[in-house]
Amino acid sequence: MSFTFRCLDAEADAPLLHSWVTRPYASFWGMQSATVADVAAEYAGIQASGHHHALLGLDDGVPAFLTEEYLPGSSPLASLYPVHPGDVGMHLLVAPPSSAPKPGYTAAVMDAVLSRLFDRPDVERVVVEPDVRNTKIHALNVRFGFQPAGTVNLPDKEALLSFCTRADFHAARAAHFPQTSASILQGAAL
Repeated sequence: MSFTFRCLDAEADAPLLHSWVTRPYASFWGMQSATVADVAAEYAGIQASGHHHALLGLDDGVPAFLTEEYLPGSSPLASLYPVHPGDVGMHLLVAPPSSAPKPGYTAAVMDAVLSRLFDRPDVERVVVEPDVRNTKIHALNVRFGFQPAGTVNLPDKEALLSFCTRADFHAARAAHFPQTSASILQGAAL
């Protein structure tokens, strides 16, 4: 696995994203009945917002996941919790596997996305707000150091608001991925 990121092109990438967001496993993405044009319009709006940005994650150059970053202070969350400087919101959708699912793949993607965010010096805490019914992502979030803060009502869902600090992420990473953490620490010592 070799993950890279590129800016999403709302128009050009809409057919690909449509093939992901309309699948049953992506029901919490809220676009089950979307058309390709709907997907293009949604992501054109996100890219033009100035406070919300979508990236396509590539695995060895092949599109493998979608991640979004946003400023919570410019989102519906602004009125639901005290936004701190350094907060960044994150959404993640992994593409359906093209062959047999690889054990640990989604965790590797999550690690890459969070590592990218925490590599930015301005990011102190990552904020997520998945649907309360999405138990799979809640378990993954906890595994990576997210601390649930309670449920909030957003325009499109009841969500579990959770936060992950840089320290919580690195502690969780060391606990669950000791070989990755050791190689990072070894690389940092060089």
